[in-house]
Amino acid sequence: MSSPRPLRIGTRGSQLALWQARAVAARIAESGGPPCEIVVIKTSGDRLQEAPLSEVGGKRLFVKEIEESLLGGGVDLAVHSSKDLPAVLPEGLRIAAVLPREDPLDAVVLPLPAQSSGVNVQGSRLEARGSATSGAWIDELARRLGPTPSIGTGSVRRIAQLMRLFSKARFTPIRGNLDTRLRKLDAGEHDALVLASAGLRRLGFADRISLSLPPSACVPAPGQGIVAIEAREHDAAVKVVAAIDDDAAHTALTAERTVVEALGGGCQMPLGALAVPVNEREIEIIAVVVAPDGSRALHARVRGVASEAVALGARAAADLRDQGAAEILNKVGQT
Repeated sequence: MSSPRPLRIGTRGSQLALWQARAVAARIAESGGPPCEIVVIKTSGDRLQEAPLSEVGGKRLFVKEIEESLLGGGVDLAVHSSKDLPAVLPEGLRIAAVLPREDPLDAVVLPLPAQSSGVNVQGSRLEARGSATSGAWIDELARRLGPTPSIGTGSVRRIAQLMRLFSKARFTPIRGNLDTRLRKLDAGEHDALVLASAGLRRLGFADRISLSLPPSACVPAPGQGIVAIEAREHDAAVKVVAAIDDDAAHTALTAERTVVEALGGGCQMPLGALAVPVNEREIEIIAVVVAPDGSRALHARVRGVASEAVALGARAAADLRDQGAAEILNKVGQT
């Protein structure tokens, strides 16, 4: 009897992307599914390493070629950081499953002491107690960074929110694999980086997290920390990955993506959304839309039954829209 044909998993070739694809393959194997073959696909985002994402089309560039291969039958599954996926998927594709969520928060990473370019980071681990405006951690972080720090991040969402806390900071895009970014930081090219905690933890760099930014300071990107498995509608692979789907993470992703879709936002928009479990039945959605210069921030907080994730996401989006979110997002879309 011939062995089953391997499931071909399409992925980018970055450190984190390969970790994600291997994690999916391992879980499929543990569930008794067929063997998997990882297929590395170079995307437009990988080829345009020097340009800021906001200038070359956003994070959609990290999934376009992979989705095309999936639609064309070149691969059977596509594995992504879910925050890279567009709000509306191409016709014929669906998010068939997700892995359990890693820490969804953004992280401040300070240079190692021996190469800190004058930034004192002894005992660099800070704890964010209190709100974004009243916590002593803000003053301590500002002291360590200096009056006009260089902060490495190209995220429009992060910059818009952090400008409200550090108005004189200089934000500079930084691309490349995680170890490359950390090496540049430690070499003195930046005073700090702001990265997703999930990537740092998954790749073994949790000890580099100097501060986890609370949602009161920086609401994370919708889907941050969630690995999404994309498949063709009605394909046999959908049933295979259903066995490894994490219900709680999928519910959160559904709620957060609904906020984005309802507002017409995209990956490179100053829009954050985070759905967290309150108890066994309920979730709470925290969402924000911020003017790119940090001058205006709109907040929404909605709580309800987890089974109504779509309705809750729509409510959060409606609240933001009533406050004027469309005006901010439309201006961003025109620039």
